[in-house]
Amino acid sequence: MILSVVKYGNPVLRKKGARIETINDETQKLIDDMFDTMRAARGIGLAAQQVGHAIQLTVIDVRGITDRPSRLELGGTPSDVDAFMPIVLINPEVKPAAEAMVGPEGCLSFPEMYADISRPESVDVKATDRHGKTIQFRCGGLLSRAVQHEVDHLNGILFIDRMSRADKDNLKPELDELQAETKAVLKK
Repeated sequence: MILSVVKYGNPVLRKKGARIETINDETQKLIDDMFDTMRAARGIGLAAQQVGHAIQLTVIDVRGITDRPSRLELGGTPSDVDAFMPIVLINPEVKPAAEAMVGPEGCLSFPEMYADISRPESVDVKATDRHGKTIQFRCGGLLSRAVQHEVDHLNGILFIDRMSRADKDNLKPELDELQAETKAVLKK
């Protein structure tokens, strides 16, 4: 089922997600619905906060993106990114594994807004998958950026918080309008 994507101005986007202690049928349904929602919106990642749930859960799928390559290492060995996709990260922990690089980002909660964001080029990730198994990997390129963007959401951090002051100032009219529209909808 396709869920509504929460837009900037909704307080749930600023909430740190609660840890998931039990993966049950409700969790599995939410994961499936999040993948449906992400694909329908043509996104590559979606955090639970973006569909109104303040929990530590995100889904990612970077298959088909050719203009911004991704890298993946499993157990220190280069691996096929597409074969690893799609991924579910529950209670993820992320550690920088390289210097920061600037790259373009957008967000489904900020339609048609984009900016260059500085993030570590690669990260080490440890999380639980949808089956309750621990997964660990190192990723780089677009996958690394997507993981960091989504994990930020799980902690109530938005990509506008990582923008340069100039980019945020340039987007201010659009941000103010989106926030006002969202607050008006919430009042109804």
